Amino acid sequence: MEGQVVSVDEGIRIAKEQELDLVEIAPKADPPVCKIIDYKKFLYDQKKKQKELKSKQQKVVVKEIRFGPNTDDHDFEFKLNHARKFLEEGSKVKAYVFFKGRTIVFKERGELLLLRFAKELAELGTVEQLPKLEGKRMIMMFNPKKK
Repeated sequence: MEGQVVSVDEGIRIAKEQELDLVEIAPKADPPVCKIIDYKKFLYDQKKKQKELKSKQQKVVVKEIRFGPNTDDHDFEFKLNHARKFLEEGSKVKAYVFFKGRTIVFKERGELLLLRFAKELAELGTVEQLPKLEGKRMIMMFNPKKK
């Protein structure tokens, strides 16, 4: 039956004989293209393919790390280790310095802190966004390096 031109009634009759379905594949073609298949199995296979594609997709996870403009070395190292772990897991990291009250006058300290943070993480991640002041926060984004 492969590649034959038959009437719709003939196609339906052949499909019923084989206990299958006549499915229209290309309606705009001249003449329209139909296929004799098991429609339920076809739908099942399509759903299965969709599910497989969905499971292979990676969800982007953004982990946040917060600093103050006066963060000392011990806290910095502690948060740096967390950031390393997040980047190794494949998550994005959003590091930000939060300026509370009058600490906004220490913008340079915040920027230096974030740049030092970037230098420490250079082998694990790439900088997506350089330090940028948004309101009371100075934000910097990191992407994990591809393995």
